Amino acid sequence: MTGNAQLSAHELELSKVFNRDFDFRIPEYQRPYSWQPEHARQLLDDLSEALDREDDEPYFLGSIVLVKDEKNPEADVIDGQQRLTTLTILLATLRDLSTNPRFASELALMIEEPGSQLHGRVEKPRLALRPRDAEFFASNVQKPGSTVQMESMSDHYVSRDSLRAIRDNTLEFRKQLQSDSWPESRREQLSTLLSIRTLMVVVTTTDLDSAYRIFSVMNARGLNLEPTDIFKSQLVGSIDSDDTRKKYAEKWEDAEAFLGRSDFKDLFGHIRTIHTKQRPQKVILSEFPRQVLNSYIKTGRSTEFVDQVLQPYSEAYKQICNSSYESGAAGADEVNSWLRRLNRINNSDWRPVALWALHSQGDNPPWLADILRLLERLAASMLIRRVYATPRAQRYAEVLRDLDEKGLGLASPALQLSSAEIRNTREILDGDVYLHANSCRYILLRLDESLADIKSVWSDEKKITIEHVLPQNPTARSQWTKTFSNSDRELWTHRLANLVLLSRSKNSASQNFDFDKKKTQYFTGKTGVATFALTTQVLGHAKWDTKVLEHRQPELLQTLYSEWQLQDRPQVASGVDYRHRHRATSL
Repeated sequence: MTGNAQLSAHELELSKVFNRDFDFRIPEYQRPYSWQPEHARQLLDDLSEALDREDDEPYFLGSIVLVKDEKNPEADVIDGQQRLTTLTILLATLRDLSTNPRFASELALMIEEPGSQLHGRVEKPRLALRPRDAEFFASNVQKPGSTVQMESMSDHYVSRDSLRAIRDNTLEFRKQLQSDSWPESRREQLSTLLSIRTLMVVVTTTDLDSAYRIFSVMNARGLNLEPTDIFKSQLVGSIDSDDTRKKYAEKWEDAEAFLGRSDFKDLFGHIRTIHTKQRPQKVILSEFPRQVLNSYIKTGRSTEFVDQVLQPYSEAYKQICNSSYESGAAGADEVNSWLRRLNRINNSDWRPVALWALHSQGDNPPWLADILRLLERLAASMLIRRVYATPRAQRYAEVLRDLDEKGLGLASPALQLSSAEIRNTREILDGDVYLHANSCRYILLRLDESLADIKSVWSDEKKITIEHVLPQNPTARSQWTKTFSNSDRELWTHRLANLVLLSRSKNSASQNFDFDKKKTQYFTGKTGVATFALTTQVLGHAKWDTKVLEHRQPELLQTLYSEWQLQDRPQVASGVDYRHRHRATSL
């Protein structure tokens, strides 16, 4: 809890939730309404089951979290938007289907404040959605008799997902509640259940940060509020002009929609790293305002953050995630080739460096291609050497300092590999690479790409499998046990020379075929041609034994050493006797 934040929690009937004590408002920074008809159906099914129980146990709808002063009804909804909105749609549908004027009017009181001249209360809905959706919701749901018009509303009219969700859920409730299983008497029983036997825990606090912490630890049914929603509230709320505030709230939402909610959240972490050039120390909710956002807000530059940071970085990040860089100058294809390779690394720690590069040198494809080539070399080496998250993040932060603060560009020492790092990378590549799943797939795809001299997208990766030519567990009577001794199998089974790629599912029986049968029935596609260069090479061999592997291993290694510039150590000569070498060590 921060400052003097006041916290309260009360279990309330819905009739005491949807009344004049609460003036619910969905803040601009909240995500749009997004419950789908299956959510509406589930809610109605749950209520129906509660209605059919013989006891009078109440139906519990979970908790909502509000920022609210006890003395005023205005309440910003931090958690609970989806349920409050859906309940309002349900109440409005019951109101409009009722043939009992008294029931309809009592339901209407839960949806709209009728106002009172005597008490100085104005007429208004009890729930105000985000400004973009509020008028539609008021006119087509909260206004008495309005839900019937949803049935003639086309997708063209409800162009936004949030409006379409409101329409679809209204239609779902109308369809269900007009069916034979919901006669008028049962709808009235449901209305009573909703009013006096349906409960919510209403948690209120006067402090936004306190509300978010409460929300974060509660297992509520609503959809999650992200730190970026809080940042939006802080930034947009600092803009004085109503028109400007609305304009920049929409710009923020457009950037989020452009990237998608998950990538948008990740972007803020990368911007934080670019700004501080340090690895994250705490959660972004506490770090980002202090390290980035507050400097814009306190100096009256909130709009500048959106225009000069959020929007251009969003565009650059989209290009990184989709490998879709564009430029009027030649070289965009090469940049995208490196981005595609980097996107196959099993972590995203490299992205702040790539993001900085695209943002600062977006009009210079040759330079971008060179910096991304070095970045991929570093990322691949750390993946192969199994460098864990903290030193990875520290290394990329050091690269950012070299690039941004020191202006070293391609000469950045942090982008280079040391002799020890090169040596360790080479040793692991010459070991049992198959046993390290995180890096093995990447190594083989990069190797195959190099052998085929293809600079385009690999085939559908979800279907790609890694296969052994010499099986992992050959049967005792197979040709494999005659060709390879136990020690040979121990040495070679999981190494590069014995591994291929297939664009098909594993088949446990086929994996143990003898070599000739494996080539013809397992390693070729439907057309009789292997998809991958690595696999095509194997098909060119009449037999598979230790001599083939001893020749093949150094050739494949040299391809990778050349691709990643790992050749400043003495090279392994073709034909070396692998039978007497020690197993490579690994981290």
